[in-house]
Amino acid sequence: QVQLVESGGGLVQAGGSLRLSCVASINIFSFINMGWYRQAPGKQRDFVARITSGGTTTYADSMKGRFTISRDNAKNTVYLQMNSLKPEDTSVYYCHANTWTFDYWGQGTQVTVSS
Repeated sequence: QVQLVESGGGLVQAGGSLRLSCVASINIFSFINMGWYRQAPGKQRDFVARITSGGTTTYADSMKGRFTISRDNAKNTVYLQMNSLKPEDTSVYYCHANTWTFDYWGQGTQVTVSS
């Protein structure tokens, strides 16, 4: 069974930085894409960033220039470096991966940005 395990969330002041990690239980070349979504209380889950197996990255407009997604294939890990954090970035951040036939989600990690 494929597992995605996130870590790195926490409490940070506005303007600070956090790095989230997502470790997959299988070789990440098995996935077409890996990425991050976030969901605030009472809101829908929104796209944050994605990286393809070839290394192409895509970001939501509000994250461009502040967030960077990267991958370490040897560690089966995807990272999300988040800089210049704002209170509105407060959410549960979920790791996502997909093959041609399945979508996989992690359990989520809480990020709280205080003003």
